[in-house]
Amino acid sequence: MSFQSETGVIRWNMHFNSPMAKVYSALSTDEGRASYWAESAPEVDGKITFHILGYEPFSGKVLKMAAPSLFTVEYFGTIVEFSLRDDGQGGTDLSLVATQVDEAIRMEMVAGWVSVLMAMKAAVDYGVDLRNHDESRAWAGGFADN
Repeated sequence: MSFQSETGVIRWNMHFNSPMAKVYSALSTDEGRASYWAESAPEVDGKITFHILGYEPFSGKVLKMAAPSLFTVEYFGTIVEFSLRDDGQGGTDLSLVATQVDEAIRMEMVAGWVSVLMAMKAAVDYGVDLRNHDESRAWAGGFADN
């Protein structure tokens, strides 16, 4: 099978030097998501509203939460499942599986998840925010940014 060729599905893995609880918090809390994923992403009544530069706010339902190992959310028409497991050395292996991916925007989503995951690793493991926080330098304008 060639790279990311599974129809309707995107798969990525990421290793974190941080423990599962810290990685899970980055996914499951307003503050965590706002540190790397969106300018803000508050959850109210089981729905997260993602405020991403250059896009209208988008709300997606939280579908599953099983701390500290599973977080599933609707995101831009897809279902995204984050599975976490202890690496046995104090770190965490994260697996992302996005399903129901619209093939018309597939390449953007494949690249977008790399951007989100790398920004997440920087924020969780190193306390660094890689984003521009500048609408003129956002993803929609061709900049690698969340």
